[in-house]
Amino acid sequence: MKASSARVPQKKPKLGQHFLTDTVATIRIVEALGDLSRATVLEIGPGRGVLTSLLVRRARRIIAVETDRVLAAQLRMKFSLTPNVEIIEGDILAVDFQTLFGPKPGSTRPGMEQAPEKVSVVGNIPYFITSEILLRLFEHRTFFDTFVLMLQKEVADRLAARPGTSEYGLLSATAQLYAKVEKLLTLPPAAFSPPPKVHSTVVRLALSPKLETLQVGEEEFVRFLKVSFAQKRKTLWNNLKSQYPPDSLKRAMGKARIQPAARAEALTLEQSAALFRALSNDAGNSKRT
Repeated sequence: MKASSARVPQKKPKLGQHFLTDTVATIRIVEALGDLSRATVLEIGPGRGVLTSLLVRRARRIIAVETDRVLAAQLRMKFSLTPNVEIIEGDILAVDFQTLFGPKPGSTRPGMEQAPEKVSVVGNIPYFITSEILLRLFEHRTFFDTFVLMLQKEVADRLAARPGTSEYGLLSATAQLYAKVEKLLTLPPAAFSPPPKVHSTVVRLALSPKLETLQVGEEEFVRFLKVSFAQKRKTLWNNLKSQYPPDSLKRAMGKARIQPAARAEALTLEQSAALFRALSNDAGNSKRT
């Protein structure tokens, strides 16, 4: 009996699975991390292990987190004899960074705890959850020092955008609150298999939080930024008036030298912080009186 000549339909890759095949780009991404001889690297979405294969020769330790069960199994086989690689099947949004990178029980004496080792992060980030991943990494920034990430070009442009430009928004302000953002290279769809429908850009984020310099509390200021950028077409006044009394808002804007007709995307982080502090001080004075 002859085998059927009917072709078995190929499964489409899951959303976000586009594997980098450009060798030169792969090398540049790894080199952008700097000297890794004593470093731990967290790789997000290793896929078929192209970056991992370069990292094993450069980094002291690699922890690769892959959400796809089949790919994770293949990676375990591929690197089964490589002692400095650990493959974790899981969602990067749910990984317990404290368990991975924090001090192990009994490793330090009480009162002599050391700061956690700083980990470099690399990966081809799924485009549809870029913001969630970045925000989680920022939240746990005590474990990290540098991110080198492949993002959709439009997202990378927003991360690196300057105040006053059309691309500048909440993601820009938040990223630049925590890190220095640098675009390294842009790749066409042909650099991936299968090709995505968009160009991709590699960015380097060197963590350098500005919270202390800006003299703002983290949670309160991030909430303030979210309100400021709530509706981009609205003025800053119209966005903020839902949270602050008009008289307080008027006084604070005057003190911070910001026009009521200004929009959030026109303000630098320093200007936003000045307005936030003025509003906070005004609210405190009102309570005392």
